[in-house]
Amino acid sequence: MKLITAVIQQHKLKDVRQALQEEDIKSMTISTVMGSGSTDSYIETYRGVRREIHLTKQVKVEIAVNDDLLERAIDAIISASRTGEGNDGKIFVVELEQCIRIRTLERGAKAV
Repeated sequence: MKLITAVIQQHKLKDVRQALQEEDIKSMTISTVMGSGSTDSYIETYRGVRREIHLTKQVKVEIAVNDDLLERAIDAIISASRTGEGNDGKIFVVELEQCIRIRTLERGAKAV
């Protein structure tokens, strides 16, 4: 089992969710996050006040998958979120030691 964490642009969330659902991957956790990557800061004017913005709003998508779905999930995220320009995001994959479904007490691959 693996845990995929993808940090993507906010406006790409709908496309990523649809691409994952087409691969029969429906369970995910989505969070709004802020971060700074390789892009520089920019100036924003809000209510007449100019501010330098160092962090950008992004979306973090977390998905637990069995090993046989890993590459399909990664490919779906890349194809749906990639614009080819800066700040497309990143994907992190880590080994998932355990997964337990609280309602049924299933463990391991069955719980994912």
